[in-house]
Amino acid sequence: MSTIYDDLKDRILQLCMKNNLLGEKVIIKARTLTTEEAIGNPEGDDFPLQKGKERLMQADFHGALGQAFTDRFGDFEGTLDEIFSMPVENNFRRAIFLASLNAVLRYLNLIKGTVHCRDKGPKECAEEMSAYIMERFGNVKVSQVGFQPPIAEALAAAFAFRLLDMDQDNIGREKFGVTVEGPEATDEVVDWADLLLVTGTTLTNDTIGRFLGKKPVIFYGTTIAGPAYLMGWERFCARSE
Repeated sequence: MSTIYDDLKDRILQLCMKNNLLGEKVIIKARTLTTEEAIGNPEGDDFPLQKGKERLMQADFHGALGQAFTDRFGDFEGTLDEIFSMPVENNFRRAIFLASLNAVLRYLNLIKGTVHCRDKGPKECAEEMSAYIMERFGNVKVSQVGFQPPIAEALAAAFAFRLLDMDQDNIGREKFGVTVEGPEATDEVVDWADLLLVTGTTLTNDTIGRFLGKKPVIFYGTTIAGPAYLMGWERFCARSE
């Protein structure tokens, strides 16, 4: 049975072969970014990056940058053939794969928005997202998967809203009038919602399958920029660069 990663590998490898990229001795380097490099100085202090539990790994391919959120991070160098052929058996390897995929698609001018927004960008994106959901879907019940503070604040103020997260420090706590629920509540929270707003990090940690094919889904974040393009998924990331 084909997995999402099998499909992604097939599609990116075909693009690389079509553009003669696998034959080159191209090196991809993924490096972890400091919080300041990644998001500047946004308002609020509750971002996963600021708390030190996740980092953005960044791949540089001929000056085109691609990123992926991960809780297992480090430097890596390899050819595109090596990266897109290696087993994606843990969060570190999946982050290498995703950051590199995003960088290659950016290099080919097939996608934009592969670099995390900075400073006031997260708050502005959240406001636009709330307006977009209201205009497109109406006054629906929204479940957000992954705690991103400005988005949660904007949606909790505008919609019937539930929030799922994997961070034990967040689970059970109230955020913007909503109690953060843990992974054990996933099925109930998905069933309750009319619309799912899902972080692209679910692709890094291999939980994305729990949210596909059940309700309308909008993904957000830079991690899923390339996969959303290749798989035809909807993504909203209004202030990414």
